[in-house]
Amino acid sequence: MPLNTRPPTGVVPWPLILIEGGEKTGKSYSAALLSASEKVGRTLWLDWGEGAADEYGVIPGARYEVIEHDGTWHSILGQVIAAKEEAQRAKDAGERPVVLIIDSITCEWEQLKDWADSRARNTDSNRKLLERNPNAEVNITMNFWNDAGSRHRKLMTILMTFPGIVILTARGGEIALVENGKPVMGKKSYRVDGHKSLAYDASCWIRLSREAKPIIVGARSVHVGVRPGTDPAYQLAKNWSLESLIFDVLKCDPVTAHVRDLAEPPAEVMTPEQIRDEALDPKTSFDRIRTHLYPMADREYPDVMLQSETGDDELLTQILKRIGDERRGGGRPNLAAVPANGKAAS
Repeated sequence: MPLNTRPPTGVVPWPLILIEGGEKTGKSYSAALLSASEKVGRTLWLDWGEGAADEYGVIPGARYEVIEHDGTWHSILGQVIAAKEEAQRAKDAGERPVVLIIDSITCEWEQLKDWADSRARNTDSNRKLLERNPNAEVNITMNFWNDAGSRHRKLMTILMTFPGIVILTARGGEIALVENGKPVMGKKSYRVDGHKSLAYDASCWIRLSREAKPIIVGARSVHVGVRPGTDPAYQLAKNWSLESLIFDVLKCDPVTAHVRDLAEPPAEVMTPEQIRDEALDPKTSFDRIRTHLYPMADREYPDVMLQSETGDDELLTQILKRIGDERRGGGRPNLAAVPANGKAAS
């Protein structure tokens, strides 16, 4: 295989900004204020467990739109994908950049942790354990954490390749320093509440506090100039704004900005939940269910029970058969007649 190279462009990509801090430090307010900027276009606000989207609409000049969803992972992810498509449309049309605000990404990981816990409680071993002792500690095995991490990675990949501006709020604060599983008296550490890779994925990390001035903890930028371990954190001005940060400090130019160049290999086998969620997507065709999703479920997860769109426990293969039959056109074979190799019986 020949070596493929290219020179670096030096162009600033679209920013993914993480704003974290303690309670009532202005994280959501600063995000809402960005929508008043004449430098940005349509601003979309996804309220994830915070409930503040409507209230901040009274800020003078604020003109964001609240994304409606039903709280489920499938609904939220679908809306994020739709927001990305709108951002691409606006960019292709030469319009001002679309802004996506997620308030907060802390609640995303809390929801995924609850999902992992719920799945673990439904395993045969844990069900028997809880029958004997309802207060017993449930063992969440690594496969459930891996599936939760896979969902988070899928969301973050969409956000990291968003053709516009993404603002994520998160909770953060001091916690007791823990060593060898025990808190160390008199010592504190700082933690951002969210997936462990959240700060790595953000291109700019801002911390707000009620006691200290706002700072840029870190930024993937040649213009801010914060050298970890050498330079102090970049202190923002008293009248700072996301508008000035994005366009003046980070020097993002909407004309030349591009999405991050990410190349991730597709997963060979989807999780049961990924199969179900894709099947539930109205855009998924009968042929996709019949030739790909159902054979994979029948081969990999023939006995897996999942929560269906109605909230009931149902075999994954049965969910796919029912949804597929609903979308099947006249003269199509039933999904149940399709063996694991994906070929219809003659």
